[in-house]
Amino acid sequence: MTTTSDGFLTFPTSCAAPTPQPEEPVRRVPLVVASVLGVGLTAYVWASYGPKSGVLLALGLLLGLALFHSRFGFTSAWRQLIAVGNGEGLRAHTVLLGTAATLIALVVSTGSGLFGSVPKATAGPIGLALLVGATLFAVGMQLGGACASGTLFAVGAGQSAVVLTLGGFIAGSVLYTWAFPLFDGWPALPGVLLADHVGWFGSWLITLVVLAAIVLGTKVVQRRRNPPPTDVVPTARGYARVLRGSWPLLVGAVVLGVLAGAVFLVSGGIWGVTFAFALWGAKILQLVGLHPETWEFWQTQANAKALGAPIWVDRTSLTDIGIVLGAAVAAAAAGAWKIHSSIPWRTALAAVLGGVLMGVGSRLAGGCNIGAYLGGIAQGSVSGWLWGVFALGGTWLGLRLRPVFGLANPRPADSVC
Repeated sequence: MTTTSDGFLTFPTSCAAPTPQPEEPVRRVPLVVASVLGVGLTAYVWASYGPKSGVLLALGLLLGLALFHSRFGFTSAWRQLIAVGNGEGLRAHTVLLGTAATLIALVVSTGSGLFGSVPKATAGPIGLALLVGATLFAVGMQLGGACASGTLFAVGAGQSAVVLTLGGFIAGSVLYTWAFPLFDGWPALPGVLLADHVGWFGSWLITLVVLAAIVLGTKVVQRRRNPPPTDVVPTARGYARVLRGSWPLLVGAVVLGVLAGAVFLVSGGIWGVTFAFALWGAKILQLVGLHPETWEFWQTQANAKALGAPIWVDRTSLTDIGIVLGAAVAAAAAGAWKIHSSIPWRTALAAVLGGVLMGVGSRLAGGCNIGAYLGGIAQGSVSGWLWGVFALGGTWLGLRLRPVFGLANPRPADSVC
């Protein structure tokens, strides 16, 4: 049994017990380089731009470590559920969502954060852009092999194909910002924040009840469809497993939920990923002499301010860069950091196309699997739940497109055993 770049577990070709995998040697050069960059950048950002930016970069490093060691998959969870009825990944989502929702409710109810931030929950609009964007994003996930957070930690781990996904992601984000007038003004209703109607305790309670219902529902589906097992063979034991091996999925979910709450406490806003891709793309265009700052998207006050400022004060850029470096440290320490020089052309095409779809989709929907889905649900925004529903529909479409690019889908249990 092996793990793909997005953390999706491939299934065994027989029902025999998996063979224990030997420990890989530490990749010393990548480990030293990533560690020095992580520590050095954090110190530089802290000294030059303040402790708030420094802490956000450090939280990104921890997010990268947790994402790598837990192989926490959003792409894989939906793929397993739709393809073979395995709800284990989605049940891990409920633990992550419940942990983050609990911490965010506590932070917002206090009314104060760290470093002078004022935590505030926001509700995303409910409209055509959300539904189309979530669907496109989910199709892109299945073609590109990773979600937004998965793309970052896979790039950090040296997964060459996902570097192409990241390139497509940035290109799709830039395409959206250039064509913004075509996407602006689509019909939408104002966002709905549960806390505005039932208070923060009521919002938290409703969220946990719905999450519990999802757990029960996935167990019913799993019993009926009998998916193949997805047990991970540990590559390390004891304390070494914390630093070198695979963490239990639920442990990863709790750790990520705590870190998402910490980002909210420090920055005053939810953990996000994809706005940084549009920002990086615009800054790259400026470096080559183009003028994206004249585009309508970058004319709004908040966007213009972000484009005019260094990336070291943008919270999504800080945590994104931290995730890449943190995953590189974790992968090198585990002996898993490796650049693959040969990528089949159809896989490469799917990676780029998937990235473009995710870039456009995330901007349409106002976020990705982190900002729109995790952040939305954790805040009690109805838009987060709708994003998840339409992402399931997009996953169904994506699974049917994967074979066109030579990408395998999970198989039912009866075809394995």
